[in-house]
Amino acid sequence: MPPTRLPASADGVLRKADAEKELNSLFAAVFDGSNGDKALAYIRSISIEQVCGPETMPERLMHLEGMRYLAAIIENRVKRGREHE
Repeated sequence: MPPTRLPASADGVLRKADAEKELNSLFAAVFDGSNGDKALAYIRSISIEQVCGPETMPERLMHLEGMRYLAAIIENRVKRGREHE
């Protein structure tokens, strides 16, 4: 029998489908409603929407890219959780 293929994860970690669904539902619940939207907007404003100029130190860019990656994971899980409610 061929190995069971695990679904794509928002964070690249392989998990069973039920574990992925549980995480997505959790994130959708935590960021539910207008307060959740405000929190997501704040996270986006300090990460994904930040712009750096050519004078930016490499360490700052690496830090910002890590923040962007985490913000994208959070947004992705919230979206997936909301779509499967």
